[in-house]
Amino acid sequence: MRAVVQRVSRCSVWIDQKANASIEKGLLILLGIIPEDGMEDIQWLVKKIGQMRIFNDEKGVMNLSAIDVNAGIIVVSQFTLHASTRKGNRPSYIKAAKPEIAIPLYEKFVDDLSLFCGKEVGTGKFGADMKVDFVNDGPVTIIIDSKIKE
Repeated sequence: MRAVVQRVSRCSVWIDQKANASIEKGLLILLGIIPEDGMEDIQWLVKKIGQMRIFNDEKGVMNLSAIDVNAGIIVVSQFTLHASTRKGNRPSYIKAAKPEIAIPLYEKFVDDLSLFCGKEVGTGKFGADMKVDFVNDGPVTIIIDSKIKE
């Protein structure tokens, strides 16, 4: 699983001109899934994101986690995170998991993250044309891959 985690001061996901999810201070997580992903990837990524200290403490140092600050969280599926740009000018998405594999893993990730952080996690809608409106706070953007574990 590959995640782009962005600290945001606000975020909304719009589908058909209606807000599907909105948060104030928190995290926007773009999540890409490949067929090889499974429960181990979900568990590792949920713990890593939930405990990642990327929110400022009272001294302005990034020393607090999403759990510590009761951050809002939105997760949006994004198969384009596994694009291959090796050949030509049109990205290939062959590495991305098909919906029958990706949807259950995406839903499990959202459910587990919600349990781990102790709060409801907002979402987009898998496969929908979404508009994601956000203000990146910092800016702070971190890329995490469960296959690399850096």
